Amino acid sequence: MTGSALTSRLFEPARLGSLHLPNRLVMAPLTRNRASADGVPAPIMATYYAQRASAGLIIAEATTPNAVGQTYPDIPAIYHDGHVAGWRRVTGAVRAAGGTMFLQLQHGGRIGHPDTSGLTPVAPSPVVFPDSIHTPGGPRPGVVPREMTVAEIRSTVDDFAAAARRAIDAGFEGVEVHGANGYLIHQFLSDVINRRGDAYGGSVAGRIRFAVEVVEAVADAIGPDRVGLRIAPGVTANAMREHDIEHVYPALVGALANKGLAYLHVVFADPAQPLFRRIRADWRAALIANPSLPWPTPFPADGGRHAGERLLAAGADLISLGRAFLANPDLVERFRRGAPLNPVRVEHWYGGGELGYTDYPALAAAREERAPVAV
Repeated sequence: MTGSALTSRLFEPARLGSLHLPNRLVMAPLTRNRASADGVPAPIMATYYAQRASAGLIIAEATTPNAVGQTYPDIPAIYHDGHVAGWRRVTGAVRAAGGTMFLQLQHGGRIGHPDTSGLTPVAPSPVVFPDSIHTPGGPRPGVVPREMTVAEIRSTVDDFAAAARRAIDAGFEGVEVHGANGYLIHQFLSDVINRRGDAYGGSVAGRIRFAVEVVEAVADAIGPDRVGLRIAPGVTANAMREHDIEHVYPALVGALANKGLAYLHVVFADPAQPLFRRIRADWRAALIANPSLPWPTPFPADGGRHAGERLLAAGADLISLGRAFLANPDLVERFRRGAPLNPVRVEHWYGGGELGYTDYPALAAAREERAPVAV
């Protein structure tokens, strides 16, 4: 660790677009499957996020901008008024607790199933997801997605923009466009999954076009300083494959670097990788880095703090952590004090109620639980 808990740059204030953040720790978006079947955030989600409001920024979990973009059961959405009302309860609770929130917008593309959404998933090309996918009835084989027409691509761009406007109506300070982890935008970037021969495929310029159009439309809808983009160069989540990341991502970053966006969020960032250093050099605005940590286990005892410190030293502006925030609602204070972290209960990550969601103790409660009982 570089520096003591008191002098760490993690606790310095930071600027993000027009926002002034109290520290450089970001709660990464974490799918938890606690919304209703039709995508309305449940009341317990307000409690969960408000507990973690000491993060410099919370990026709320992946939220679908339209019905066909749904990935898994019980994930939240943001395409009708009921969704807005549900999210407004969440943002109100977080704001009352002193926190700041962005909403991540995620279209699943081929990562979807008719048993979940009632619709055949769409994708840049009809390339089937090769693994099973979770549905309300349990794991099911992936289905061949329907190749998007140009008209559908343009309507999907419009759906992202409309979802961003609804997110602002719901009380979020901004949105993060999810271009990572094998979902629709990432699928367009891939030379393996995107087999199109039109203006949205083939060359690097063609494959980045959809991502650029989505980000530009969202920025036009709510203002560029309210918009971030998440990318994951070379990450193989959800059977993702890419052979030319050293060409695709500099081109994507270059196309967006002068748009006035709030931030770029790089997943599984490694300060030793030349591509990370290239992205940092080319990106002029805030860079959020999500450290590369063992997945799913063993989870580091420091919650990723050492890795985050190294990324700050390598030029990142903010550090996003997921599992550490999941298990430690008061993660910022634990880091400040050098206090031990709660163990992560993997079995409660996805779906359910309070257990493994809102019942992780804060420091004071943890001390009371460990205190000896007088007899």
